[in-house]
Amino acid sequence: MSDALFWHRLQFAFTIVYHYLFPQLTMGLALLIVIMKALGLWGRDERWNDAARFWIRIFGINFAVGVVTGIPMEFQFGTNWANFSRLAGPVIGHTLGMEGLFAFFLESSFLASLVWGERRLGRTGHFLAAIALFLGSWLSGYFIIATNAFMQHPVGHRALPDGSLRLADFRAFVLNPWALAQYAHNMAASVVTASFVVAAAGAHYALSGRHLDHARRFLALGTRAGVIASLLVAFPTGDHQAKLIGTLQPVALAAMEGRFESGPAAPITMIGQPNVKERRLDNPVPVPGMLSFLAYGTFQSNVRGLLEFPERDWPDNIELLYYAFHVMAGLGTLLFGVMAIATALDLRRRLERSRPALWVLMLSFPFPYIATTAGWMTAELGRQPWLVYGLLRTALGASPTVHSGTVLFTLIGFCGLYFVLGVLFLFLIGHEIQRGPEAGAAEIPHG
Repeated sequence: MSDALFWHRLQFAFTIVYHYLFPQLTMGLALLIVIMKALGLWGRDERWNDAARFWIRIFGINFAVGVVTGIPMEFQFGTNWANFSRLAGPVIGHTLGMEGLFAFFLESSFLASLVWGERRLGRTGHFLAAIALFLGSWLSGYFIIATNAFMQHPVGHRALPDGSLRLADFRAFVLNPWALAQYAHNMAASVVTASFVVAAAGAHYALSGRHLDHARRFLALGTRAGVIASLLVAFPTGDHQAKLIGTLQPVALAAMEGRFESGPAAPITMIGQPNVKERRLDNPVPVPGMLSFLAYGTFQSNVRGLLEFPERDWPDNIELLYYAFHVMAGLGTLLFGVMAIATALDLRRRLERSRPALWVLMLSFPFPYIATTAGWMTAELGRQPWLVYGLLRTALGASPTVHSGTVLFTLIGFCGLYFVLGVLFLFLIGHEIQRGPEAGAAEIPHG
């Protein structure tokens, strides 16, 4: 069963990491499209409407591939994690059902209106459709986050004698404090991703001397939204998330920093290598007191080390968790710096003429994807060895009758299918970028 469990986990990790490459852009882009449509409507500036149409097309491609790659995960709850579904499904099934019934259908319906209904809807109707798309996208994100938050910090449930869980307090379940903090952090990160993508497109057009008017708009919107969202990722959302981890998952906090010994004035380690065998952190470069402050609000607070907890409750891959957390935090700081410098240059009207800055913006758009992936790895690895924290261990949640050969076979199939989807996606995105923002501009009726 241990071999099968490894492949169950690897398959779900692969499919969810690949899938989330697409929603993290669409959720952030939904907000930026609303801003573009508002600027076009209130400023009577058709060039902002052209920009919105361009990004709606990009949104549509991402949305379609995201739907296709997300479907297998729904089936994996039954095929790979049958015990988990049987025990926790009566609780998390509510939010998963609402995500599909309300958010997904709302999002997909208004996306169709945005792509094909502009002439019939008119300026105001098209703007309202963009708002509905934004609400559907962000509502969808909340229901998924609420589902994951129950696995991180289960509340609002009661346990039956057979070990299965039932929903006891819907309000407590949906308004889980972990969900609220995680959602704010996640959505700010999605806006960072979208901002970097928009700014990268603007930098590309500026460097190539094409669509210069739209390039200026993409750079201005992308850098300003990016610097605000990057700051929000760190504070207050990231700060609040860190304090929840320190209070509710202290063993995960210790593992994230490779901290084995307890004590006050705990440092954050900028660089270091966790040595689990020797129970120490090798070659650390610490910042004294910062971990205590981030986790508990004072520089002298005691932070418990891994040795205070039973080893069977330690996250089962401390090294990967440690590096994922530091990649997330390091890239988050770097991304804020990039956007702060780019915004300062743009405010001084120097960004378009600074080719080094444009190259940095164009080439840095993959890093928010990496940072977000590392952030989700931190959350999920930190929860281990639990599927539902404190209630259901991961080893007990897998499907007992699905053997490793079957899981490996389907994993190979997913790899092949997703490779083909990835190539098709890149072709379609490249085609739209080559066409540019002015392609297919519709003549909008007034009124």
